[in-house]
Amino acid sequence: MALDQKTSLETRVVRKISRRILPFVMLLYFVSFLDRVNVGFAAFSMNKAIGLTSAMFGFGGGIFFVSYFLFEVPSNLILYRVGARRWIARVMVSWGLVSATSAFATGPHSFYALRFLLGVAEAGFFPGIILYLSLWFPARHRAVAAAAFMAAAPLSTAIGSPISGALMQLPAFAGLNNWQWLYILEALPAILLGFVVLYFLTDSPEQARWLAPEERAWLVDTLQAERTGSDTHAAHTTGIWKTLSDPRILALSLVYLGTSAGLYTLGLWSPLILRQFGFSPLATGWLNSAPSFVAIAVMIAWARHSDRTLERTWHVVIPCVVACLGFVWAGTTHTAVGVILALMLVNIGISAAKAPLWAMPSAFLTGAEAAAGIALINSIGNLGGFAGPFLIGWLKDKSGSYAGGLYAVGAMLAVSAAVMLALSHQLRHRKS
Repeated sequence: MALDQKTSLETRVVRKISRRILPFVMLLYFVSFLDRVNVGFAAFSMNKAIGLTSAMFGFGGGIFFVSYFLFEVPSNLILYRVGARRWIARVMVSWGLVSATSAFATGPHSFYALRFLLGVAEAGFFPGIILYLSLWFPARHRAVAAAAFMAAAPLSTAIGSPISGALMQLPAFAGLNNWQWLYILEALPAILLGFVVLYFLTDSPEQARWLAPEERAWLVDTLQAERTGSDTHAAHTTGIWKTLSDPRILALSLVYLGTSAGLYTLGLWSPLILRQFGFSPLATGWLNSAPSFVAIAVMIAWARHSDRTLERTWHVVIPCVVACLGFVWAGTTHTAVGVILALMLVNIGISAAKAPLWAMPSAFLTGAEAAAGIALINSIGNLGGFAGPFLIGWLKDKSGSYAGGLYAVGAMLAVSAAVMLALSHQLRHRKS
């Protein structure tokens, strides 16, 4: 086949799978992220109603990630065995049911239990989709595909924050308060979409009847050639258990831990940080959404540049440093405008780092090893989602200020940048 014909076929296939897969998985992640972080808006009245201090709220908000950590790798290995279609459907329905049940928390212990169960229910969703994308997109299109999928997180904040703020202004009715209706109404889409997944997702390119035969053959052959030609040190000579102890996987887990601490500090605490300036719930929702629109544009452009240059290290390091500086600024400023601008920097940095980071594991892992490795990175990394929110709440109770917690999360992002540089140096040394 001539070069021009190959390029034209590649363009057509990538465009077709992008249109078929990316909008749908973005919608799923949009709903997922909304159900994870709407607790930040529910806290406006829930904390007082069920007797939560700042430390209790931070602990309960973060304990989600402890169960997420425990069940992540098993969940992703099951997904690899049974297929994305059935397993993602199961995940969505179960997390929607648990999220709706959160409306009936009556005190700290039931709040902790429901957040823990939400982590169990949702474990495997994010790494499952990352694995799923690696089964469909050739390597040089993978960061952009991951960025499009992960843009749903800031998009969820951008669109979901005003909706959550508006729901928190509802009067009590049918015996339920506004925070209870928030949980119930925002959980319904997850349950409904779980059933849609069964009919819409295709498990693998080989089964894609919506691709023309020549398109399907090109995609299957291209992905197989990449797997055959990749660095298979972990994938073909050591197996799953040694994959889980691969230093590259552990280093990427530490990098991701800092970005997750930043992401969920934003998700759980930024509404409360903004609310201290006296804004209404609806105004807080709009102000919380503004930085996310900028972050979406930057993360897509940054991922395109990373794919075009096939450079990953500095495309992770620079955003981590930017997010670190944003947290430091947020801790030192005392004006609403300053906090909003600082949180915008944080949002941009965290969002931009993720797609280049997630393009890295599939460069040296395939098959079940990829399922395990990606899940481990996500599960260890998401412990940052426990540490960040908990530190904010604990230090807020101790000092009466958010500043100490914001500095601590900023320091975690500085560590992420340093680990990424160290990993890059080690990989260059190994090749030389």
